[in-house]
Amino acid sequence: MEICGKIVLVDDEVMVTRTLETLLKLEGLKDTESFNDPFEALEYLKINQCELIISDFIMPKMEGIEFLSRAKKLPLQEDTTQILLTGYADKENAIKAINEVGIFKYIEKPWNNDDLVLNIKNAIERTNLKRALKEKIIQLKKANDELEEYSKNLEALVQKRSKELYESREKLNAIFTNCADGIVTFKKDYVINSLNQAACELFGTGEKDLLNKNFFELIINEKNQRHENPFKTKNPVFLRNFCLVNYKNNTKIPIEISLAKIESDKDDFVVAVIRNVSYQKENERLRDDFIATLTHDLRTPLLAAISGLDFMLKGTLGEISEKQKELVFAMKKSNEDMLGLTNALLEVYRYEAGKIFLCKTRFCVNKLIKDCAKELEVLFKQNNTEIIFDFENEELMINADKNEIRRVISNLLGNAIKHGGENTKVIVKSQKIGKDAQISVEDNGVGLSKEDQMKLFKRFSQGTSKKRSCSTGLGLYLSRRIVEAHNGSIWVESEVDKGSKFIFNLKNAALEDKVLL
Repeated sequence: MEICGKIVLVDDEVMVTRTLETLLKLEGLKDTESFNDPFEALEYLKINQCELIISDFIMPKMEGIEFLSRAKKLPLQEDTTQILLTGYADKENAIKAINEVGIFKYIEKPWNNDDLVLNIKNAIERTNLKRALKEKIIQLKKANDELEEYSKNLEALVQKRSKELYESREKLNAIFTNCADGIVTFKKDYVINSLNQAACELFGTGEKDLLNKNFFELIINEKNQRHENPFKTKNPVFLRNFCLVNYKNNTKIPIEISLAKIESDKDDFVVAVIRNVSYQKENERLRDDFIATLTHDLRTPLLAAISGLDFMLKGTLGEISEKQKELVFAMKKSNEDMLGLTNALLEVYRYEAGKIFLCKTRFCVNKLIKDCAKELEVLFKQNNTEIIFDFENEELMINADKNEIRRVISNLLGNAIKHGGENTKVIVKSQKIGKDAQISVEDNGVGLSKEDQMKLFKRFSQGTSKKRSCSTGLGLYLSRRIVEAHNGSIWVESEVDKGSKFIFNLKNAALEDKVLL
């Protein structure tokens, strides 16, 4: 390993310093400064750090021991290694002085060059090691100070965070305990592991009777509706049309449930928030009863007005002019539209109130489709719309309420004509899929966006967000309720400017093919 360092030579004899300089250069130690005056050397050492000072013992202006002692007190030379050159006669005094000052080595004159070089290299290495060690000690002290400071800060931070966590936990406990809605938590086996007082009050029993019970066995799915598994989705799951039994009063309570998965390091769990919607349901019932009563009472005067206007058009009450006929016809048409709206509202109420009773019979659904198309033949001709029948089996028999299914088919055909535009094609398809009967009505009209499709089968939906049509917005909603009453489903497949395809499936409605004997 190469040894590097600055060396300062001090001797009153010029010959000695030159000889040493030459020897050190031959050994690769070229960074040397020589002085024959110890005072000059001290001035130099005040502003220049070096790794080794070599001084003669006997000098006329200042003895070597005193010189080295002064040099050691200089700030830049605290760790500098020192070597003393001495004659044999001065050996005892030199040793005594060395012990007092702490000099690294003394070398007797005349010296052995190899020993001298070896001692010089060792001395330089010693200085470098001392300084490196000192630097490490400084770094270690600094790191220790920083660690102590960090430890103090960490302790304060831990205390602060602990306080915040405690306060947060207290807030959560307060929310959990005092929340007006019932809160239940359960793990992947759906077994309840905690619930609040509001949940106990909803069920009308104590916490100990509900813990370790299957949550979905305690609530009633009134319409046997499907829902997502809350453990398999990141989005909250919202359940409507559920109820639970209050064991204290033995009454059914309508509820809505919001399920949210909470991910944990151990086991994921679900928080279920249960809301009693009895008040809202009662308000809905009162509203629907009011609408039903109102619309029912409207039918009689509307029918009377339509009949009277019809008598006028037929001339039963006397002849009227053409202009009068046009006005009376418009009045009759307006009253008929109002009667249609009234009837639609009544039908919706019947389905909402559960007062609809299906009268199922066996009939050929394809014949019913053709009858519906014939009733709308005038509209097809007005719009120059072509209707195409694509029947898998011409004699497809189903078991369903014929009048209600007629309403669904007529509504889908009417929408296809209305939104398909002029010179379009409407394809009506029927097929048997296992035990199910499936009917679809497809047009190549304006189509529907994804946003519009999401709200299409809701009450009073106009079918598009771009413009408001003159329809009631109840046709597709009523169609959905009729299909669902048959334990079926209805949906739409559509793209903007590429047309729409409405499909409804009647579960277990298809009958076996006719057998000709």
